[in-house]
Amino acid sequence: MNTTLQHVPTNKRPTSFVPPFLAAILSAIVPGLGQMLASAVRRGIILLSSFITIVGLMAWRIKLAARRDTELFAIIKKAYHLQPMLVVLSVMVLILYIWIIYDAYVIAKDSERTPVFLFFMILAVFFMLGWQIGDIDPIAFVTKADDAAPALSRVLWPWEQAVYYPEEHILGTFNIQVPCTDDLPQAPEMVEGEPYLSSTPACGDLTTPDGVEGTMLSVRGENFAPDVAVQILWEDPLGNEFRQRQEGEYVMVIPDANGIFEKDIVMPYRLLPPSAEADTYIWQLKGKQLASTGDAEFSMELKLAVEKIVETIFIGMMATFFGIILALPLSFFAARNLMSASPVTVIIYYLVRGVLNVVRSIEPLIWAIIAVIVVGLGPFAGILALTVHSVAALAKLYSESIESIDPGPIEAIQATGANWAQTVMYAVVPQIIPPFVSFTIYRWDINIRMSTIIGFVGGGGIGFLLAQWIRLLDYDSAGIAVWFIAITVAILDYTSAEIRERFI
Repeated sequence: MNTTLQHVPTNKRPTSFVPPFLAAILSAIVPGLGQMLASAVRRGIILLSSFITIVGLMAWRIKLAARRDTELFAIIKKAYHLQPMLVVLSVMVLILYIWIIYDAYVIAKDSERTPVFLFFMILAVFFMLGWQIGDIDPIAFVTKADDAAPALSRVLWPWEQAVYYPEEHILGTFNIQVPCTDDLPQAPEMVEGEPYLSSTPACGDLTTPDGVEGTMLSVRGENFAPDVAVQILWEDPLGNEFRQRQEGEYVMVIPDANGIFEKDIVMPYRLLPPSAEADTYIWQLKGKQLASTGDAEFSMELKLAVEKIVETIFIGMMATFFGIILALPLSFFAARNLMSASPVTVIIYYLVRGVLNVVRSIEPLIWAIIAVIVVGLGPFAGILALTVHSVAALAKLYSESIESIDPGPIEAIQATGANWAQTVMYAVVPQIIPPFVSFTIYRWDINIRMSTIIGFVGGGGIGFLLAQWIRLLDYDSAGIAVWFIAITVAILDYTSAEIRERFI
């Protein structure tokens, strides 16, 4: 008997249940249905779910572009007019639809053919949807990049803000009554060598909200330092100081060689609250002049950045420490190879795994917001947030390391009659120390970087300062914080590399 062995391809699909033409018609009715009946069930499900998702996203974007219209034709017309990208997407979706129909015909006709280019078309459509949903505009990015240059330059080189020079000022003042009455305040006497300020008249009216100029004052200053600028300022009855502006510029005068200057200024506009209403007010006119500049000192912003970066490091360190302590025991209960001995341990395994998955799926930023609600603003909230997320992340990494260990030592220890705890101690622990150290160092690095972010929601650390400075448009101070974050991460990267080299 002559027997001939023939090689049968292992990837060949079963014969189609429907002819090619019918498969194409079915996919035209329900995209992917023809592939399913042509024995390419998984392919059909992927195509159907992808097409439904794409059509749903397209409908959402069209409705979003014309949310105030109610008629279908008006919605589509307005959406295509406002967002031409939707026209391109619609054409691509139509091509994809035709391609799915053709693909069903090909699959049903030849069970050995599995065209893959269709999936590249699906990826292209999703990419275009992402481009439209993300409102990506490269032209705006290129043309408006220069607008960010001043702020970016201040962030990249903020060190002028890191130091300051103490300044000593000399000050001359004079009281101005608003409005004028018969009982004017008495002018102070001139003291030899002391700066002196006077005004004619010594009373007047403020500039009104409708633009009517206030009283013109002839201001005279004496005994000021020669050739050094004098700023003209006002202090309102509530004690608020502000600089005098005239013709859009701050008023500044230069005394002559004898330290004398004269300047005509208009009384400014200033709105006072109703609680400060009175028949007359006393406004204080000031002339401020820089007398001397001291030696350079570290600025308050630099000191705050140093203080908060230290706080940031310890937030990450404490969160990692607590995370290790809590994750170690959980990791053994989340390891399948250790928890498959009985139905009870299997239930414990799935419970622990489920809880870890839920906790890990919530970002540390969300945990920080919850922690701030519980314990208030500060570093403790940041430590709690990072600890919760670290426990879930480390327990997962540790358990996967346990699941990948060599089962030989476990079987040998169990053959001697050892219980579960003894098996873990003598067969599992020696094999998991290197990956545990590696994962711990990696998590420490993540926690340090994340502790800068959770500060944005009040979790302490330098992130809190960074958020405040950015909101105040103080890019110099924000640059100091960014530099400290970058330097700290670089140092910790070097430190973690050294630790990894020694223990792994």
